Amino acid sequence: MPVPPLTVTAALAALHNGALYIDVRSSAEYAQGHPAGAINVPLLDADEDTGQVLPNPDFVRVMKANFAPDALLVIGCESGSRSGRAAQMLEVFGFVSASNVVGGYVGWCAAGHAVETSAPAGHAYADLLARAENNSHEA
Repeated sequence: MPVPPLTVTAALAALHNGALYIDVRSSAEYAQGHPAGAINVPLLDADEDTGQVLPNPDFVRVMKANFAPDALLVIGCESGSRSGRAAQMLEVFGFVSASNVVGGYVGWCAAGHAVETSAPAGHAYADLLARAENNSHEA
């Protein structure tokens, strides 16, 4: 089943109705600016040793550890390509309400929606990864 596309305006409305914005851009991109309140779970990220951008092997595990399968998720990236792939992947792994933000962060900024450069507590990828690690040790 195709993942529903959302315009940036529809995504903002979804956030006002309780959806969570999941920014799947790299941690470095997220740190440079992201939609206000966005949570970072990179689909691709730079390897700490080489700097090469690689798929994040923990993407699905971190998502499952931090979000319910029925959570309303608005998935965004820079323009909508990575987020489309991420939303499809999440659907395959049992997430039932993931939508793709068409236009991504570029469209978000162009529409004049609020952005921020700091991560609220618990919204940075390191926080979510740590929670996933703690959950796996408790199991």
